[in-house]
Amino acid sequence: MKKRTTIGFFDSGIGGISVMTYARTRFPSADYIYYADSDHVPYGTKKREEITLYSDTAVDYLVSHGADAVVVACNTATSMAIDYLRAKYSVPIVGMEPAVKPASEIHSNEKILVCATPVTIAGEKLHNLIDKNYNSATQPTLVATPDLVSFAENSVFDTETICNYLGTVIDKKESYAAVVLGCTHFGYFRDSFREFFGEIDIFDGTEGTVNRLFSLLCENNKYIESDGDGSITYVRSGRIVTEQDELTRFEELADRIVKYYK
Repeated sequence: MKKRTTIGFFDSGIGGISVMTYARTRFPSADYIYYADSDHVPYGTKKREEITLYSDTAVDYLVSHGADAVVVACNTATSMAIDYLRAKYSVPIVGMEPAVKPASEIHSNEKILVCATPVTIAGEKLHNLIDKNYNSATQPTLVATPDLVSFAENSVFDTETICNYLGTVIDKKESYAAVVLGCTHFGYFRDSFREFFGEIDIFDGTEGTVNRLFSLLCENNKYIESDGDGSITYVRSGRIVTEQDELTRFEELADRIVKYYK
C-alpha cells in the first residue's frame, strides 16, 4: 500500500493554518502535521537567535514525524531562519514571502502598503525583495501591525475592533491601491481590511507558497496521489492537540479563511 504524502506546516501560532487550508484544497489526499509554537508566539518582536532556535525545534519535530516537505508558514521565521533550516535539513523547505512582486506587477506606479511584523519589516529579506521589484520612486509604504497577531491568537475578529486598531497605525488619506499582508496571521482579517479601505486589492503569499510546494514535491518525487482525504495532526510546541475545544477552534479558523480560496 502506498504511503500518503505527509506535509508539515509550522508557524509561531495559528496564522499558518490559513496557508495549510489553501494547500488542502490543492492536495486533499495528503496527510498534514501542523506545528504551532504557541509557547513562544509572537515571533515578530524576538531576536534572530531565538527565532532560529524555535524554528529549528519545530522543523526537527516535523521531519522526525515523517514530513516529506515542510512549509515555514511564517513570514518572520522565513526572514530570520530559512537559510539555516535549508542548510540543515534534506527535505524540501518552503518559506513565505510577502507578495510584493505580484502587487508591483498589477499596480506599477501606484501606492502600495505592506503590513507585517516589526522583525519582517526590519529584515534584509523583505528589503531585498522590494529593491528587486520597485524603483526609488515607487517604494511601498511599510507599516508594522503586530497587534493583529495578538488579536488572531485571542480570536478577536470583530471588524470594529480591528478597524479601530488599523486606524491608529495606517493613514487612509494616502489612497493606497493595494495592501500586501506580510504575515500569515493577517489573512484572517481580510474582511476588516476591506471594511477599512473599501475597494482595494489585497495580496498575500499563500498561492505562491503552495505553488512552490507542489513544484518541489514533484521535483523530489515526494507527491503521492491517494484516495480520500488525508488526516491533520495539530501540535502545540511539541504536544499533540487532543482537546476537542482546541480542535474545534482550528477547524473554525480554517472555515474563516477557506472562502477566500474557493
